Amino acid sequence: MGAEVAGRTLYTYFRSSAAYRVRIALNLKGLDYRSVPVHLLRDGGQQHLSEYRTINPFGLVPSYSEDGRIIRQSLAIIEYLDECHPQPPLLPGTPFARAEVRQLALSIACDIHPINNPRILKYLERELHADQEARLQWMRHWMQVGLEALEALLAEMRSSGRYCYGDQPTLADCCLVPQLFNARRFEVDLSRCKRLQEIDAACAQLQAIKEAHPSRQPDSEN
Repeated sequence: MGAEVAGRTLYTYFRSSAAYRVRIALNLKGLDYRSVPVHLLRDGGQQHLSEYRTINPFGLVPSYSEDGRIIRQSLAIIEYLDECHPQPPLLPGTPFARAEVRQLALSIACDIHPINNPRILKYLERELHADQEARLQWMRHWMQVGLEALEALLAEMRSSGRYCYGDQPTLADCCLVPQLFNARRFEVDLSRCKRLQEIDAACAQLQAIKEAHPSRQPDSEN
C-alpha cells in the first residue's frame, strides 16, 4: 500500500461509489491529498490483503488518513472534512436543514448502495449460485426502487434547488453523483428520475466534481 506520509491520504478505488463521494468532497473543499489505489478485483481483491486490513479491518474503501489518524467510513470522512474545513459548507446551517440533507445522503449510502455492493454480488454468485443475469437483475431492481423513492422525496422538499438542497452542492450531492454513475453503468432505467438527472447534470458542470470522476483517477487505466 505504500508508506504513510504526513498530511491527507485517501485509500481509494476508481469505481468505488464510497471513495468517489469522498473525492468529490475533498475537491469541493479544495483540499490536496495523496491517492493510494486499492484494487478491489486484482490479487483476489487488494482490500483483503493483510497490509490493507491493518488500515481498515472491514476490508473496504475508502479509508482516509490525516497525519496518522484514520477514518474508515465515507460519510464520517466527509463530515469530518466539513467540520475541519467549513468553507464551502456541505451541510446547511440549521438542525432541520442538516437533517434533510442527511436523510438524502443516508438514503443513498445506507439503503441503495450497500445492496449492490460487490461483496453482496459475490455472495449471490458463490453461495446462492446466481448467474450474471440474475445478479444484474438484482442490482437494477434495488437501484431503481431506491432512486425512484429518492426522486419522490425530492419532489416533496421545497428546499430542493439547482442541487439536491438549494443552489450549492451538499453532502447529498456527494452521494448522488456516484450512485447515478453506477446506475448508468449497469443500465438502470432512470426514465422516472428526471429530477435526479437534472441535479446530476448540474453537478457535472463543476470542475471539482469532474475531477473526481472515475475516468480521471490514476488507477482507472490499471
